[in-house]
Amino acid sequence: MAAGSASTSRRAGARTVAVWDALDPVLASGPLDVLDIGGGTGTSAVRLAGNGHRVTVVDPSPDALAALDRRAREAGVSVDARQGDLAALTDVADPAGADVVLCHGVLEVVPDPAAALARIRDVLRPGGTLSLLVSQRTAAVLSRALAGHFAQAAELLDGTAPQGRSGRRFSLEEVTGLLDTAGFDVADVRGVRVFVDHVPGALLDAEPGATGALVDLEQAASTRAEYLPFASQVHLLASLR
Repeated sequence: MAAGSASTSRRAGARTVAVWDALDPVLASGPLDVLDIGGGTGTSAVRLAGNGHRVTVVDPSPDALAALDRRAREAGVSVDARQGDLAALTDVADPAGADVVLCHGVLEVVPDPAAALARIRDVLRPGGTLSLLVSQRTAAVLSRALAGHFAQAAELLDGTAPQGRSGRRFSLEEVTGLLDTAGFDVADVRGVRVFVDHVPGALLDAEPGATGALVDLEQAASTRAEYLPFASQVHLLASLR
């Protein structure tokens, strides 16, 4: 593996460790039917399929689905790829529903997050689990301020409207309120990417053991309420009420 690819892979592990720490106990009861909304090129889907789960990815991008197909074939697993989006979820998802629904990085860009969660509710089986990952506003304000973009940071302080291609950011209270209104009970909340986005990639290459220590730090901080506001994303597990 090239040095650049190795560095990227190490950072990816630190970015996602908190999500999988929360999800793995849920997935341990498998094999399960998993619906990955906006699963794109299959980063999560191929991992899940490799662990024996039956995975369906719904994504609006044909290019992303083509990349998913290549990745799945290279890994020797099968993933059901369907072109579509949240607006037509019930038309493209399996009518029998799913045991687990992944909605990672999608709620930020849909026109109506409340309506999106209502559609997810329609395809989640009783007793099923929603894995929701969204960008957090507080961390976005902080990152812009640290980069010297003070006007942008000020705009984000109370801004709930979408901001460019990255979409909207949420506070934890906003996300839990949306889930409550949609009929979900939140079972687990974790901060994701508390530190990794602020760590220079060169440091991970230069310092022996730095990546492992960063992963350990992300894991430890993910469940600490005092560090949650600094997390670039917040991950929630929720079930139907």
